[in-house]
Amino acid sequence: MQILWNDTPRAAWDAAHAALGASLQQHWAYGESLATPRVQVHRAEVRIDGRTVALAQFLCRRYAGALGVALCTRGPLWTETVSAADCAGIYRALRRSLPMRRPRFILFSPDLTNERDPSLAALTRVLTGYSTVMLDLTQSAAHLRAALHPYWRNRLAAAERSALAVIEVAPQPDAYRRVLQEEMRQRERKRFYALPPAFIDHYLAAHADRRQAALILQAEWQSRPVAAMLFLIHGSAATYQLGWSTPQGREHNAHNLILWRAMGLLQERGVRKLDLGGVNTEDLPGISRFKINTGGVVVTYAGGFI
Repeated sequence: MQILWNDTPRAAWDAAHAALGASLQQHWAYGESLATPRVQVHRAEVRIDGRTVALAQFLCRRYAGALGVALCTRGPLWTETVSAADCAGIYRALRRSLPMRRPRFILFSPDLTNERDPSLAALTRVLTGYSTVMLDLTQSAAHLRAALHPYWRNRLAAAERSALAVIEVAPQPDAYRRVLQEEMRQRERKRFYALPPAFIDHYLAAHADRRQAALILQAEWQSRPVAAMLFLIHGSAATYQLGWSTPQGREHNAHNLILWRAMGLLQERGVRKLDLGGVNTEDLPGISRFKINTGGVVVTYAGGFI
């Protein structure tokens, strides 16, 4: 087994990532967008008998100048089928060889749903997994619409009959700044934390073609913005990143119409899978029902392991 650190060309990484329909957190541009003088990104390529079998991106930060924390979220990416024993060896080798000085704490949150998967035998589970909703965009529009919960579909039909207009916002800072400003106002009102708006700027700038990095849709009522949603594209998959709505937008079911239009536009750009983001029916029942009722599959990940 050979571990190559920070040696894989971006083109090769992106090609493997797209072929797998892998997560946003393992996309090259995601790491590049979060890298700062305080946050280092380390990327590993794992080879067995000269063949690449896995890729893993780590975000690393040191706190109080002492303890280092390294996160490998929704990784490693397995580019070939690997035995459970080899997987366990790869986890150990990644932990041992990560080019970050000690003391350090390394956390893997693999893209697995079974916390007892044999490949995790070398690790200890320390965090429960989170849940999300995955939409299969390889289906036809007719199949996607038929899979919608009747209540969700009725609200979509009402929005389609209304005077709502959905426009695509150009992925340029001067065009999407209003979308981010409304998102920040919403965060202040609801007192929740998410990635800073600058992350969006960096993520889009990390792509040669910004239209292949994000889809931003805004709903307007009588020429006034009433709702918006932003989706980040990562290879052949996409992730819902943020959205907001005014009372008028909610009254006219703007998010139903925006998300439905987004499905079709993402399909046109070659996206095969849409991650709608976390669901929590206890703390966020309304948002969670909205996502679940799209007909997607609820996926609960295995958790965090050291």
